[in-house]
Amino acid sequence: MPDTLRRVVAEPAIALIAARGGSKGIPGKNLATFCGRPLLEWSIEHALAAESIEGVWVTSDDPELLEIASACGAETILRPSELANDTSSSESAWLHALDEIERAGGRPGLVCALQATSPLREPSDIERGIADFAAQGCDSLFSASEIRDFLVWRRTEDGLQSVNYDFRARGMRQDRSAWYVENGSFYVFPPDILRREGNRLGGRIGVTLMELWKSFEIDSPEDLETCELLMRHYLLEAV
Repeated sequence: MPDTLRRVVAEPAIALIAARGGSKGIPGKNLATFCGRPLLEWSIEHALAAESIEGVWVTSDDPELLEIASACGAETILRPSELANDTSSSESAWLHALDEIERAGGRPGLVCALQATSPLREPSDIERGIADFAAQGCDSLFSASEIRDFLVWRRTEDGLQSVNYDFRARGMRQDRSAWYVENGSFYVFPPDILRREGNRLGGRIGVTLMELWKSFEIDSPEDLETCELLMRHYLLEAV
């Protein structure tokens, strides 16, 4: 059995959510009301409902966010302010959180890092991601959406240039290769990959697919409205 498969079977997977208090696009974004609840609550709920996840941790510099996380059933980690500014990476927050978890006696074998600003997901997406990590024998994995009829151009010094197709030989839609759009909803990796690479992705990289409408994330007030409409239409009306 490949090491990655042995690891995911033998050792626990945790969910890790980094949610800082500040935001330029929407002040206090992770506290923003989304479908009647603080935005952060949705990702915690998704992780708690995923059977493959044995513990949910939230790292934040904001006491109010940590209070909400605790009330929802998540464990909490106070993130240092120097790791919670506009230039701080998610990786730095995750590394600090893992050090704290291990200092407290935890030994996670696998991390599912959820983005709090991507509420358009279901527990089944997380379950599929964990399963795909094992099935693909990978060392890290990202969530994505598949697109086919998506024609990309870029601007160069010589003018516009088609990137993922030849406009002179457009071809049939069904004959185009699939492209994967990294949607940021979640990433799966073992702690050793994060520490070795200093990056959420490394080694053999895998992908787990989600519906395209789940790729929307919240960075502006307009995004908040759009995602709420999608959540109510696709997920809440079905409950």
